[in-house]
Amino acid sequence: MKYLNLSLIPFILIIFISCSSESTTPEAGTHEFAIMAYYVPGNDIAPEKLPLNKLTHIIISFTEVINNKMVFPDPSGYDKLQMIVKEKSKHPDLKVMVACGGWDGSGGFSDMAASSATRNIFVQSVVDFFERYNVDGVDIDWEYPGLPGIGNTYREKDKENFTKLMKELRSAMNKTGKVYTLTFAAAGWERYFDHIELKKVLKYADYINMMTYDFEGGHTPVAAHHTNLGKVGLFNIKSKAALNYYKQSPRSAEKIISFVLSKGIDSRQVVIGCAFYGRGWKGVPPEDHGLYQANKGYWKTITYNTIHYNYENKNGFIRHWDDIAKAPYLYNPNDSIFISYDDAMSVKLKTAYAQTNNLGGVMFWELKHDTENNILVNSIYEEMKQFRQ
Repeated sequence: MKYLNLSLIPFILIIFISCSSESTTPEAGTHEFAIMAYYVPGNDIAPEKLPLNKLTHIIISFTEVINNKMVFPDPSGYDKLQMIVKEKSKHPDLKVMVACGGWDGSGGFSDMAASSATRNIFVQSVVDFFERYNVDGVDIDWEYPGLPGIGNTYREKDKENFTKLMKELRSAMNKTGKVYTLTFAAAGWERYFDHIELKKVLKYADYINMMTYDFEGGHTPVAAHHTNLGKVGLFNIKSKAALNYYKQSPRSAEKIISFVLSKGIDSRQVVIGCAFYGRGWKGVPPEDHGLYQANKGYWKTITYNTIHYNYENKNGFIRHWDDIAKAPYLYNPNDSIFISYDDAMSVKLKTAYAQTNNLGGVMFWELKHDTENNILVNSIYEEMKQFRQ
């Protein structure tokens, strides 16, 4: 038997503490199936009416990077956050987080992440935020590292700087001695992953929240699925406009998640996304109930609450189901309007897919868009419970 040289103990402890403070991801190994709700509190916020008992995480959106610190751009955000935090006494397992960034709010990331000094200011502001407001973690929603997004500042070095930011956030969180959750929102298309160091970032993040929605949008020339789980059935498409458009590779949740998992990451860190809203196009001809037909422009984005009460088999709209894409859609032959969305059936299938493939869970944008009786949240929760029985 060899005896340990006692003079080396201080050095061993230093190495251990240094490593553990940088790369520990507390939640990834436990594989609690996460149900994460992004939530934008309105002025009529009523936390006691939210289905918090059916969530593992609620992510209050959005803070932004302003003067290299994480702050709410609207000061009322702090009061709304505190109203949610108070509910933790009734739901002790619920984690209340804040999201930083978003489509409209990511303009400060690239400059902040570009230097050690400015990253340090941001990281310290995050830890101070946690302590002051008693929140449990942060979701970094940088849209997007190395890419312009809505027209934000970006630079080639964003790729490495994003990794540094996540590493420094994890280190600072661990040094507090408390367990905080660190997640990041990722685009649902392959090009995004050319601009982040995925495996390195996931050494520090608990989860990657896959935005498996907005596959199609306002400039899409055909009426198509925007949040489909399954693939696009190209062999069924007759529309010349659609066939020409889909010369590029059609998107789906299964496809992008398979792509991400092919990078050799832990499936338990991947969270699939659901859309509690739909996207509609106008001027869509009636062939195949409008599916993959050329449109004459974007109609609007619409919450599931409105879809369910006003359009789902109502007011001339008829619900259809695409077995290949595993997604519903609505078509109104009188008004020539097509709507792609998630419903109770499709979010159940996404939940089942996540559990069958040992993913970390399900997230959705956003909680306020569900019906008053929480049809979509209940569907996710009940499917999760049934799978685990």
